[in-house]
Amino acid sequence: MSEDFSAWVGRREEVADVLEPARTNALRAALGEAEPLAAGQALPLLHHWLYFWDVRPPQGLGPDGHPAKGGFLPPVPLPRRMWAGGRLKFLEPLVVGERVTKTSTILKVEAKTGKSGHLVFVTVQHELAGAQGLAIVEEQDIVYRESAPPGATTAPPTDTPAPSAAWRRDVVPDTVLLFRYSALTMNGHRIHYDRPYAIDEEAYPALVVHGPLQATLLADLAARHLAAPIGGFDFRGQTPAFDGVTLHVCGESTETGASVWTEQGGRKNMVATITCGEAA
Repeated sequence: MSEDFSAWVGRREEVADVLEPARTNALRAALGEAEPLAAGQALPLLHHWLYFWDVRPPQGLGPDGHPAKGGFLPPVPLPRRMWAGGRLKFLEPLVVGERVTKTSTILKVEAKTGKSGHLVFVTVQHELAGAQGLAIVEEQDIVYRESAPPGATTAPPTDTPAPSAAWRRDVVPDTVLLFRYSALTMNGHRIHYDRPYAIDEEAYPALVVHGPLQATLLADLAARHLAAPIGGFDFRGQTPAFDGVTLHVCGESTETGASVWTEQGGRKNMVATITCGEAA
């Protein structure tokens, strides 16, 4: 690609939000948690993604349902956008009910060529600070891709025997769960709730399970099994997961924390490495 987006590197914005209990409790309920959290309790890991909404009027949206390009993020001309992965350091707990400031900075913009054609990777750093100071440092990798070629849609995966894993939770990502997570994160990307668009426009075989939702399930699985607090979480999407097929949320302990992954139809969808204790 010939476009030069170097001028966007270093661009920064700051927003603030209150971690009100309703959103985290709505996600907990959607995932089967009966006990609600009250103000003053620790926010579950990765639930900060439920806040800091970027709400645009209809004319401020792109055809895929995302905010139109050219705001904070660079106007990459490639039409398909995905959250490819990220790296987080947890320095202090965030608390339900507190006011938190998020400072976002574009760290780099890289054009590459892969098997699927031209790609552009945008890495954004988010720093979240609450009453106890800096709480989370996160790097988020966003990838932009070319349109899918005609006839590229493949058959959706089918249920296969559950994988062998020391820890495992099975989740069936139905349309209600995908709708709830889209609503709670104000994620308008149509691949998660608009089946004709997902299949006809972006060549997926079904609705796509949100990468952040998978990451949240992985962090929760690890938090339930590890005795030490989680200090670091590095995750990467390998292949999309789809609605209607059992998603196996798996993990096992390691010397430094845990290795966790989601699996569907015999293929790993997201993999993550967790480190315990203070983040490096």
